[in-house]
Amino acid sequence: MEHKWVSGFCPCNPLKLRALLLIFLVLVCSNLSQCFDIYPQDKDSVLLFRSLVQDPSQSLSSWVGSNCTNWTGITCENQTGRVVSVNLTNMNLSGQIHPSLCKLPFLEHLVLSENNFTSPIPLCFGSLRSLKTLHLDHNRFQGIVPDTLMKLRQLKELVLNGNNDLGGLIPWWVGNFSAQLEKLDIGFNSFHGEIPESVYYSKSLKYLDLGNNNLSGILSDFHQSLVFLNLGSNQFSGTLPCFSACVQSLRVLNLANNSVVGGMPTCIALLQGLNHLNLSFNHLTYEISPRLVFSEKLLVLDLSNNELSGSLPSKIAETTDKSGLVLLDLSHNSFSGEIPLKITELKSLQALFLSYNLLVGEIPARIGNLTYLQVIDLSHNSLSGSIPLNIVGCFQLLALILNNNNLSGEIQPELDALDSLKILDISNNKISGEIPLTLAGCKSLEIVDFSFNNLSGTLSDAITKWSNLRYLSLAQNEFNGNLPSWLFTFPAIRMMDFSGNKFSGFIPDANFNMSKNFNNGELGKMLREPFATTHSADTKVFIVVTTGTELSFNYVLSSMVGIDFSNNVLDGEIPGGLFTLRGLQYLNLSRNFLRGHVPDVEKMWGLRALDVSHNSLSGHIPGNISSLQDLTLLNLSYNCFSGFVTKQQGYWRFPGAFAGNPDLCLESSDGGCDPASIPVVPGKAFEGEEVEGRISVWVFCLSAFLSFYFTGVALFCSARARNYILQTKA
Repeated sequence: MEHKWVSGFCPCNPLKLRALLLIFLVLVCSNLSQCFDIYPQDKDSVLLFRSLVQDPSQSLSSWVGSNCTNWTGITCENQTGRVVSVNLTNMNLSGQIHPSLCKLPFLEHLVLSENNFTSPIPLCFGSLRSLKTLHLDHNRFQGIVPDTLMKLRQLKELVLNGNNDLGGLIPWWVGNFSAQLEKLDIGFNSFHGEIPESVYYSKSLKYLDLGNNNLSGILSDFHQSLVFLNLGSNQFSGTLPCFSACVQSLRVLNLANNSVVGGMPTCIALLQGLNHLNLSFNHLTYEISPRLVFSEKLLVLDLSNNELSGSLPSKIAETTDKSGLVLLDLSHNSFSGEIPLKITELKSLQALFLSYNLLVGEIPARIGNLTYLQVIDLSHNSLSGSIPLNIVGCFQLLALILNNNNLSGEIQPELDALDSLKILDISNNKISGEIPLTLAGCKSLEIVDFSFNNLSGTLSDAITKWSNLRYLSLAQNEFNGNLPSWLFTFPAIRMMDFSGNKFSGFIPDANFNMSKNFNNGELGKMLREPFATTHSADTKVFIVVTTGTELSFNYVLSSMVGIDFSNNVLDGEIPGGLFTLRGLQYLNLSRNFLRGHVPDVEKMWGLRALDVSHNSLSGHIPGNISSLQDLTLLNLSYNCFSGFVTKQQGYWRFPGAFAGNPDLCLESSDGGCDPASIPVVPGKAFEGEEVEGRISVWVFCLSAFLSFYFTGVALFCSARARNYILQTKA
C-alpha cells in the first residue's frame, strides 16, 4: 500500500479564525502550565523584598507585570499562583532581607546562595512553615542561628555554609526539630563548642557538613545511616570511632585537620561503601595493620601529615580491572622500608604521594604498569638507584617529583615519551651526565628543577622546545660553555637560576621583552616573605577528584620573578636591556668576572633584591634608587666603583652595600666624604654569601693562613685546649 502526505487548506471566517487561535493559546498555556498570574499578596511581598535589595546586575529587572513565568527565580503553583520557590543563586545581590519575604505562606524552597546579603538571619524565617529547603550559603550573614528556625518542621535541607561571621554554639535543637531533615551543612563558619547530642541521633540525617569551624570535643560515633560526613578543619580530639551505623551507607568521611590520636582501627575498613577517606593532618600513630584492607569502592585515601610509622602496607585496598584507588596520599609520615611492589598493582591509581617519609631502596621498575598515573611524588626520602626506564609507561604523567633523594645515574633519553609532563623535579640527587636532546619531546614542561646534582655539558637546545616554561633551575651543577642567545625567549618564564656552575663568556644581549613576568611582574601580587625563603620555587600540587573517577590537576608556583647567574665565570659587560625589566624582583650576578659600568636601575620598578658583588665593575654608582620602594636587599660590594654617592640617590638605606670599594666615597652627615667601610652587608641574605671576594682571593688566602697559624699556636699554648683537641675523635 502506498502512503502519501497530502496538504490542504480550508478557507475560514476571520472572526472564527481568531477565536480558534485564542482557544489554541489557552489550551497550550493550560497544558504546559506556563501562563498564570502571581498571587497578588505574594507579588506585593516579593516586590517589597526587592526594594531593599541592591541589584547591580539587574538580575531582578524581569519582576514586572503579573505573569509568574517571566519573573526570574520565582516559581508559582500553576493553579493558585502562590509562590512556592524563590531561587536567586549567584545573582550578585546584596543588602538586607525585607520581612515581607516571610509573608509567603506556601513557600517551600528559599535559595539565596552565592550572594552578598549582610544581616542576621531574619527571625521571621521561622514563620515559613511550609519550607522544605533553606539555602543561605556563601553570603555574609552574621550573628547566630535564630531559635525560630526550630518551627520549620517540614525542613529537609538547611545549608548555611560559607558565612564567616555566622557562629556561636550550634543550636541544641538542630538535630531533632524536623523529622524530615536530611541535609545539614554549616561548614566554613565560626561555630564553636561541641556537637549537640541531638545531631548524633537524628535518624533522618544523611548529609552532615560541620567542617572548617572551631568545633571541639571528643569524637563520638553517629547512630544514623549517614552518607556524607565532614568534620574536617576543627579541633576534635580522641580516637577514631568505627562508624558502625554507617557500614553500608557512608560514602565520604573527612576528619582532616583535627587532633585525632591513636592508631588506625581495622574496623574502618568495614565501611564497604566508602569512596573518600581523608584523615590527613592529625596525630595518628603506630603501624597500619596488614588486616586493614579497604574495599575496591574506595577511590581516595589520604593519610598524609600524621605520625604513622612502620613499613608501607603491602596491600591497602582491593582492586579490580574497573575499580580501585584513584588517589593515595601517605606523605609526611614516618613510613620506612622499601616501596612495596603491591602498589604497582593499583591499576586505577592516578595520583601517588609518598613524599617526606623514610623510604629506602629503589623505585619499583614495575611502576610503569600504572598507566593512569598523572602525579608521582616520592620526594624527600632516601631512595637510591636510577629513575626506572619503565616509568615511561605512565604516559599520562603530568608531574614527576623525585627531589631530595639519593638517586643516581643519568637522565634517560626515553623520558621524552612523557610528552604531557608539566613538572619535572629531580633536584638534590646525584644524577650525572648531560641533558638529552630527546627531552625536546617534553613540550608541555612548565617547571623544571635539575639543581644540586652532578649534571654537566653545555645547555641543550632541547630546552628551547619547552615553550611553556615558567621555572627553570640548573643551579649547583657542572654545566659549562656560553649562555645561549635563546635564553630569554620563554614568554611565561618566572624564574631562571643557573647559579653555581661554570658558565663562561658574555651574558647575551638578547630581546629581553619576551617574558611577560620579567616585564610586568604582577607587581600587585609580589611576595612579601624574606628573600631567603622565596629564592627557590614552592610548588603545591592540587588534585581534586571530580565526577566519577576523574582527577582535576592543578598547581600553584610561588617564587620570585628573577634571574640568578651568580657563582659562574661570566665576563664582559652587563647588557643594558637586563636593567629595563620592570617586573624583575630578583637579580643576582655576583661572583663572576663582570666588568664595565652598572646600568641605571631606575626602570626596575619591581626590584626587591640586587646583588652584583664580587665582580670587577667600575665607574660611578648608577642613578637614583629612591623610587624603588620595594628594594630590600642591595649588594654592590667588592668591585672597583669610584666617585661620590650622595644621600639624594637613596643609597643611605644600604650602608653596607659598598664594602670593598676603596675608591668610593659616601656622603656623610656633614656633607663630607666617608670611605666605603665594611659593616655587615645586607647581601648576607643571599645564598652562599661569604666574606671574601674573587678580586681579593690571594689576600684572603694569606690572611686565612696567618689566622690559622696564630690560632693554632695560641690553642696549643693552652694546656686545657691542647688536651681537648688531642682527645677529640676526628
